[in-house]
Amino acid sequence: MKDTKHFVDVLRERGIKRAWVNTTILTPDKTEDYDDGTRHYIKQIAEFDNRWLRVIVNVISVPEKCVTAFFDRGLRRKYES
Repeated sequence: MKDTKHFVDVLRERGIKRAWVNTTILTPDKTEDYDDGTRHYIKQIAEFDNRWLRVIVNVISVPEKCVTAFFDRGLRRKYES
């Protein structure tokens, strides 16, 4: 799996640890497949105040490419209300 430049930049800018990304991809709490060829890996990160990390991967490219990652506030509201 390759990283796009954007992906590397957002990890740094958003303070997202690579270990959290790896854990999210390897053992997600949930995955969502979209028609645009992306798969969203989602995992709650205990070390970051139990926030939900979403990692988006282009699964139709060869090799697969990590596109972006962010802590999804919408999921936090959904699961904590």
